Amino acid sequence: MSFGRLERTQRAQPMSEINMTPLVDVMLVLVAIFIITAPLLASSIKLDLPRTEAAKPGSAPQFVALVVDKSGQAYLNDKPLDLSELALQLVQAAKSNPDTEIQLRADAAVPYGRIVEVMGIAQKAGLNRIGFVAQAKPNAQAAGKP
Repeated sequence: MSFGRLERTQRAQPMSEINMTPLVDVMLVLVAIFIITAPLLASSIKLDLPRTEAAKPGSAPQFVALVVDKSGQAYLNDKPLDLSELALQLVQAAKSNPDTEIQLRADAAVPYGRIVEVMGIAQKAGLNRIGFVAQAKPNAQAAGKP
């Protein structure tokens, strides 16, 4: 009952390599789009701005490091000072730049009253920006504790 043999042609084998040509084409199109649109992201209005001395860029914010150790001794920029000298130094810092920030680092054993006293001296001097510096607690699981 066979009428003849049907010949089957070989199908094309699947490619096992990645064809890079479409990928490169897409990347070149994206580069062209970015090259064309990048100048448009800037302001399209051309101005010739006037020159003035007041338009200088702002300086970096100034800060002083205030440290209080275990014994309650105050250090301003690593120099030990008593409270009257500290008050004078902070007044001078406030006169030079009223936006000066105080970075307060205090030992954990220092009584709260001593910290408040130092903060009061800083506020009387005119320095109201006080930042508290602390260390992060180590992660209990990272230290091997359950």
